[in-house]
Amino acid sequence: MSSTRVLVLNSGSSSVKYQLIDMRDGERLAAGLVERIGERTSRLKHAHVAAGDTREQEGPIADHEAALKAVAAELGRDGLGLDSPELAAIGHRVVHGGEFFSEPTLIDENVLTEIERLIPVAPLHNPANLTGIRTAQALRPDLPQVAVFDTAFHTTMPESAARYAIDPKIADRYRIRRYGFHGTSHAYVSRETARLLGRAPEDVNVIVLHLGNGASASAVRGGRCVDTSMGLTPLEGLVMGTRSGDMDPAVIFHLMRVGGMSADEIDTLLNKRSGLFGLCGDNDMREIRRRVDEGDEQAGLAFDIYIHRLKKYIGAYYAVLGRVDAVAFTAGVGENSAPVREAAVAGLEGLGLAVDGELNAVRGEEARLISPAHARVAVAVVPTDEEMEIATQTYALVNESGNPNLT
Repeated sequence: MSSTRVLVLNSGSSSVKYQLIDMRDGERLAAGLVERIGERTSRLKHAHVAAGDTREQEGPIADHEAALKAVAAELGRDGLGLDSPELAAIGHRVVHGGEFFSEPTLIDENVLTEIERLIPVAPLHNPANLTGIRTAQALRPDLPQVAVFDTAFHTTMPESAARYAIDPKIADRYRIRRYGFHGTSHAYVSRETARLLGRAPEDVNVIVLHLGNGASASAVRGGRCVDTSMGLTPLEGLVMGTRSGDMDPAVIFHLMRVGGMSADEIDTLLNKRSGLFGLCGDNDMREIRRRVDEGDEQAGLAFDIYIHRLKKYIGAYYAVLGRVDAVAFTAGVGENSAPVREAAVAGLEGLGLAVDGELNAVRGEEARLISPAHARVAVAVVPTDEEMEIATQTYALVNESGNPNLT
């Protein structure tokens, strides 16, 4: 029997997201989320997409091993279990691949060792990714397991964009450089934007704006990333839900010397208590817009700071690319907040950017243009699909490796 299915796993510190996809036609067979792992109030939400059936269960799930066994059991109830001969591979999202992993990679002990070595630059993400991989290997040791790295798409950045202006010996010793994140999303959206324009990716220059609770921008020239807003960690760049984004590094020293704050306290401040949440107490853009519409000045200022930073990156990446064919909005905020899209390009008509009010107000799940007809630069809304990107890269790699069970 041919193997055409890929299970995509995204293991977080206390959660596991998953999708089972048939690569013959891209059909999602099942999807779900295990959250609050390690707590008494753990919950598993499972959808047998092909049958239109959804199920939930609550109760303690002790660890990632127990979570993945619960996922396997739910899939088994639908006749889609991990023991199925139709399962070709498991694709894992891994947040940080450093300089070493520029492509999806078949996982072996050497790969696991390198992912572990990168924990100091991704302390919240890589340990959870490793746990998910090792648990999946224990459940199906015979099955190809593939790591798809958030950072991989950005490894094409030139050194002039990837390097910080510090002593190279120190930078190299401690692996300090700009890696970028959300790479699977930027890769997928840049390619889909080219398709929307009816052109080949290698012929199109795109600014991709991935705007969710985490947010990042990228400049993509001919299908290759040449700059991105996140850096050594996901803290740099745009204003985010709880992260500050760009900031004078001396603020950290000031808080240490004058505020008496520890490194851990500052880390928590900048990653979990800053951004939109730090500015107005909310990190949900829907709630912030409701408050703005009611005249809330604090929410209004937070929104203005968010948009100001976004405009700066659009302008900067326009300069980096020289020619821009499209600006693509994606992820939760980018796909669903018409006011953010409108405000982000307002006043940029001189760069050929504008949105059509009626088109921008339309909600939908399909990629679409929201710029006026015959606009010099297309403005698009392109729903991201990171799971499909991971599945596509995983399946292609396993095919290339010569697995005889694949079609």
